[in-house]
Amino acid sequence: MIPRKISNGGQLQQWIAGLVLLIGGAITIIPFIWMILSAFKPESEVMQLIPTLFPKEITLDNFSKLFVSMNFGIYLKNTLIVVFFSFIGLFLNAMAGYAFAKFIFKGRDILFYFVLATMMIPAQVTMIPVYLILNQLNLTNTMPGIVLPGLVGAFGIFLFRQFMATIPDELLEAARIDGAGEFWIFARIVLPLSRSILAVQGILTFIAGWNSFLWPLIVANDETLYTLSVGLQLLKGQYGGSYALQMAGSTFMVVPIVIIFILFQKHIIEGITISGMK
Repeated sequence: MIPRKISNGGQLQQWIAGLVLLIGGAITIIPFIWMILSAFKPESEVMQLIPTLFPKEITLDNFSKLFVSMNFGIYLKNTLIVVFFSFIGLFLNAMAGYAFAKFIFKGRDILFYFVLATMMIPAQVTMIPVYLILNQLNLTNTMPGIVLPGLVGAFGIFLFRQFMATIPDELLEAARIDGAGEFWIFARIVLPLSRSILAVQGILTFIAGWNSFLWPLIVANDETLYTLSVGLQLLKGQYGGSYALQMAGSTFMVVPIVIIFILFQKHIIEGITISGMK
């Protein structure tokens, strides 16, 4: 079959589409570039009448002030703790999805439908009941109270269940015949076969944990338990006129997520492609 040549009109349309996408990408990325570069400017340069894109004088004083005066070191530690336990919850979701996909037990389908039903309930509706339960357990204003409600989620269980249901039962039965236990099968067979969906869920889990804001703000009233997102909001309130300092805080929040996404975007595309094929 001889491929058809693209007409001049088709080439023109491609050039126009590419130009529109280039302009749209530039409009999207320029504010982020300006934010990152402004984080390295002194306050006087940020506030000057004619703004500049590149800093005339590079300084790290804004980042230093974040960790010395604004306790961003404590906020970073708390955020990393939330992210760590979120990844533990990721494997709990995987275990639950594996159970729903491959185990047969009484009430499995009904229980799975109840799990799915929770996805239709807005998170704001359950915050007060969860808070009251944690208050009865004396877990409010504690790190366990921040991390426990977010350990498992219906969306993660659903995603793992749908993916693991495509793993051949014959493969698992062969492992059982060879004497393998269920946890060994899950850890050595199921998880390696689920690398793509684990990568996707891992990135989503990291982003959710890194950006955790509303629940830590509600359940904690001690500043030593706040996360980076809450600390950034405090920075906006206490230093509302210090734009260079706010740019440094925003850069510290955004850049890690951008780096993680760039490094693992191949796995995201692969996971979406495999999920679509299966």
